[in-house]
Amino acid sequence: MKAVKTVSNWDVEKVRKDFPVLSQTVNGQPLVYLDNSASSQVPQLVIDRGAKYLREEHSNIHRGVHYLSQHATTAYEAAREKVKRFINAKEAKECIFVRGCTEGVNLVANSYGRKFIGEGDEIIVSQMEHHSNIIPWQQIAEERGAKIRMIPMNCRGELIIDEYENLLNERTKMVAVSHVSNSLGTINPIKEMIATAHKFGVPFFVDAAQSVPHFPVDVQDLDADFFTFSGHKMFAPTGSGVLYGKREWLDKMPPYQTGGGMIRNVSFEKTTFAPIPDKFEAGTPSIAAGIGLGAAIDYLNSIDFEAAAAHEHALLEYATQRLSDIEGVKIIGTAANKASVLSFTIENIHPHDIGTILDQSGIAIRAGHHCAQPVMQFFDVPATARASFAFYNTREEVDKLADAVQKVIEVFA
Repeated sequence: MKAVKTVSNWDVEKVRKDFPVLSQTVNGQPLVYLDNSASSQVPQLVIDRGAKYLREEHSNIHRGVHYLSQHATTAYEAAREKVKRFINAKEAKECIFVRGCTEGVNLVANSYGRKFIGEGDEIIVSQMEHHSNIIPWQQIAEERGAKIRMIPMNCRGELIIDEYENLLNERTKMVAVSHVSNSLGTINPIKEMIATAHKFGVPFFVDAAQSVPHFPVDVQDLDADFFTFSGHKMFAPTGSGVLYGKREWLDKMPPYQTGGGMIRNVSFEKTTFAPIPDKFEAGTPSIAAGIGLGAAIDYLNSIDFEAAAAHEHALLEYATQRLSDIEGVKIIGTAANKASVLSFTIENIHPHDIGTILDQSGIAIRAGHHCAQPVMQFFDVPATARASFAFYNTREEVDKLADAVQKVIEVFA
């Protein structure tokens, strides 16, 4: 077997101590958590910060003049500033808090779509998108009389960029593509794709759910018009997430939801709306989750994030090699540039059976279509088993995965 290098400056055992859940056993075996693309685990620092809010600061934000409300508001808005610096947004007001990536897509599809997309217009998405970055665009296209165009991919799971360029024209009103495929792990050439769209004056929406947790991003360098990600995939609580948008777009877009907190003035004759970000944050937000997201960013800032990304890449290479050496295993998605995700099938064994048997060994993976049925259709499989890595995973856990996959084959043999 070809040697796969390790990352010498990454102390994975030290990092693992920051995540309490990793010390538990499942079915009598040490937990091997390889479902990070669905939800990553939460470090003690984030748990403690959420508990502090609930224990000492719990109050509604923005409109209260009392002590608790002021403290909660300060903590919540501090989290927005942390997001701004983390993704290098031009200003914090361009960072809209949402419940997750799905809400970010729906916000833009509905708000931008109802104002700027009309009869005969076109929206471009890719063949490898998560359902959350397909269905909202389908819905607005149907409502507005527009058309969805699809960027195809090749058998390695890479977008065919020449075909993408051919799809762009004067009718294109939006391009929406994932930075990293959740089902294949493919890292798309987003920066170059954005530059191409901008030549046609077309805004570009980036689904960054699978990129932000795994390597540094810079929205200004990418020149992304919209960029959304979920907190629960980047070591933060569920119910947290961010939609970044350039001010020039956000200022033009109408509110997606209406209610308390997003208004400037209300009368029975007319309502005027608050400026960004308030315009897009109706009602009481997930305050604890938002503060927790800020704490997760603190945690990521406290580690060597580039070394963490290198460690993950080495794990992915090692796991790819280990599973490829097992007869009957087929890797789905072999792009030259990948992150975190290893999807595979075993001949004549359904992925749900793979996942069930691995769970008996304490190994948590995902099995199914991963909310990416067009990808499954392209590769002519009903589903895949998916192992997805974070910087707290180890080579020993990869070995346990490979050994358990071998046992799955032996059971069905």
